[in-house]
Amino acid sequence: MRIDSLPYNNAQTQGPERRRWLQEHTPQHLEQCAALMLEALARRPPALSPGIAVLGAGACTEIPLEKLARAADEVVLVDLDRAALVQARAELPAASLRSRVQLLTADLTGGVSLLLRERLRLLPWPSLEQSEASTLWDRLAAVLDACPIPDPPEVEGLPRATFGLAISSLVLSQLFSYPLLDLLDAVQQRAARHLGTQERHRRYQEAAQRFRLRIIAAHLHLLHDLVEPDGLVVLLSDVRGFLFKEGELSKGEAPRQALPLVPYAFFDLVRQTFTVLAERRWEWLSDLPTAERPGRGYEVVGYLATVPAR
Repeated sequence: MRIDSLPYNNAQTQGPERRRWLQEHTPQHLEQCAALMLEALARRPPALSPGIAVLGAGACTEIPLEKLARAADEVVLVDLDRAALVQARAELPAASLRSRVQLLTADLTGGVSLLLRERLRLLPWPSLEQSEASTLWDRLAAVLDACPIPDPPEVEGLPRATFGLAISSLVLSQLFSYPLLDLLDAVQQRAARHLGTQERHRRYQEAAQRFRLRIIAAHLHLLHDLVEPDGLVVLLSDVRGFLFKEGELSKGEAPRQALPLVPYAFFDLVRQTFTVLAERRWEWLSDLPTAERPGRGYEVVGYLATVPAR
């Protein structure tokens, strides 16, 4: 499964060296991420729990962990990559701060990749490989629609209605993209001649979109349930990727190719789930272009929101 490679990928894209690269090439990204989290601390009512939960924390590359730890009696970092969490806590300058940071290794979807893998394993792949492409993608559309998605997911060790602030840090698009990539990997391995034809199959595309939206809704409900009444939520998510050539950004030209990441309905779901106090958008660069390949960047939306008293 794609999530099995997460620790390796994170080692290449997170941590202090990556933070220094971002500070040099796209500092506004770090500034915007930190600003929303620090604004949430400043607006947190004194009566709320000082506890903070950070979902998708990883190595805390974009998270001002030291400032969060100084403002809380407990910060719970949650991610599937245990090594990255350990690295993030170890960066703190004092033992007193490190003692406030708890690490929780968990799949924030509640195991969707495993649930999907089991259903893919049961398919009659030899006959699907020999069938028309439409037959394969119809069957896979049905698999996506039938795949259970815990809503909200149960994350052992993460109590509900406990935190004054919950943060989701640039993890949302990964929650649905990894399982969908697993599905395409299965097609590559067992029915490779049909790979690529899914773009022309409307029923499959609609099922994939419903799958994305169900995972998004479940994640928003998890954030909602973690905080106390009147608690605060910070949600950061990539919403669109783009590719660009050398000189394009400085010239103000449009990106060469847009890569949508979340369904447009995501924005409505956020406002249906929370009371939004602030919304900000910015772009950041993850790779610079070379002669061989384009650069890559992302458009981000950041929300500061509250959960009204039930």
